[in-house]
Amino acid sequence: MKKLAMIGCGGIGEYHLGHFLDYKDVELAGFCDIIPERAQAFVERAGSGRAFADFKDMYDEIKPDMVFICVPPYAHGEIEFETIRRGIPFFVEKPLALNMDLAREILSKVEESGLITASGFQCRYSNIVDDTRAFVKRHGQVVFVDCVRMGGIPGTPWWGDKALSGGQIVEQTIHNFDMIRYIMGEPESVFTWGARGFVKPQEGYDTDDLSTTVIRFKSGALGTVSTGCYAQDGSCYDSKITFSTPDGRLDHYIINKVDIYEKQAQSEEEHSDEGGFVISNDGSMARGAGGCLTVQDDGKAGEKCDRTFVDAVLTGDASKIRSSYADALKSVAFTLACNRSMETGAPVVVDEM
Repeated sequence: MKKLAMIGCGGIGEYHLGHFLDYKDVELAGFCDIIPERAQAFVERAGSGRAFADFKDMYDEIKPDMVFICVPPYAHGEIEFETIRRGIPFFVEKPLALNMDLAREILSKVEESGLITASGFQCRYSNIVDDTRAFVKRHGQVVFVDCVRMGGIPGTPWWGDKALSGGQIVEQTIHNFDMIRYIMGEPESVFTWGARGFVKPQEGYDTDDLSTTVIRFKSGALGTVSTGCYAQDGSCYDSKITFSTPDGRLDHYIINKVDIYEKQAQSEEEHSDEGGFVISNDGSMARGAGGCLTVQDDGKAGEKCDRTFVDAVLTGDASKIRSSYADALKSVAFTLACNRSMETGAPVVVDEM
């Protein structure tokens, strides 16, 4: 049985561990964190494995067959290089790195090694992504995409320090940027304005309260992404991604639902009641007034993401991984280009990042 290890036993590590507890075909062998008590808590929850404070000690003693790297954005580098040197396939949480030179160097080593890799863009594995891609295929091309993500400040102490987190675009809204890339194709250039002064000053907070980015895609389409951490209530804004075509639109609420507005024939899987309300046989979609078809997320995206990587390592077939290190790096470049634009006050070509 192959051994699975984890580096980083914080919040995102807990998320992944929750999936691993159901796995019967891998051994949860090692957990590492700079706070030993957190690693030990994972051992106790898993009912197996050993706790470590140094990942190299864990590698020496456990000799894992795969590893999940769940560390903060500023902590990448040495862990990846040592993991690659030892030939261990790895899953790494976004945003991979805060420096493109470092990330490119890691990628170069990955490509030389031929290792299986995956990243934490679990939103790609949602069932509603399939509906979004199908919508684009039906309509030919999206002309305009508009995205808004508004929220508050996470409790993680390093998040508000832009030098440590990369800021909201890079650390948090990168999921939205990645989804837009996955659906729209590659961006050509970005122009981003940032704003501060709306969030009450607090210790360690040194990042943008709000930003708006204008995107030109290589397809010729345009887009905007606005994101902020000033919100104190969910009523602040209806956060979603809207994909607009000449004859329809789709509102994509990440890991929640999609609302599809288009003229289309009723599918064979749907039936209609006397009032014209349409619902699928499994209850996952409903059509209301105005031609809106709603499809609900099934809540399995993260589970599918983790399982896909584990299966790839077990079988040696990585073809079902939707976001390898190489692909995830393109989303990192997308978001870091936004930061560069904020710094310079000028448009930035994404390929040049």
